Amino acid sequence: MQTRFIHNVFFWLKNPGQSDEAKALENGIRTLQEVHTVQDFHLGKPAPTNRPVIDNTYSYHLMLVFSNLEDQTTYQDDPIHLKFVDDCAHLWEKVQVYDSDAGLLNN
Repeated sequence: MQTRFIHNVFFWLKNPGQSDEAKALENGIRTLQEVHTVQDFHLGKPAPTNRPVIDNTYSYHLMLVFSNLEDQTTYQDDPIHLKFVDDCAHLWEKVQVYDSDAGLLNN
């Protein structure tokens, strides 16, 4: 049974005004869609919305969809993901992750 595991990652750039650093992070993030366990990929910037419940202080949002937790765990150790972290970690000040597993609703 396919359950869908959603991996949301929010990045805050160290130097948000540096377009070359932003582009380097964007390019690095885009390589992650090549990991074979990634089912769906979304990369975005904060939307121009303004309500008290919205946090739009981040620079980039990455959403990856996996079939299950095991595929997401495989992604964490994939050489493409590890290279991304090695190549790009110096560009971000903060990373926040929110994972959700639809399979837990079926228990």
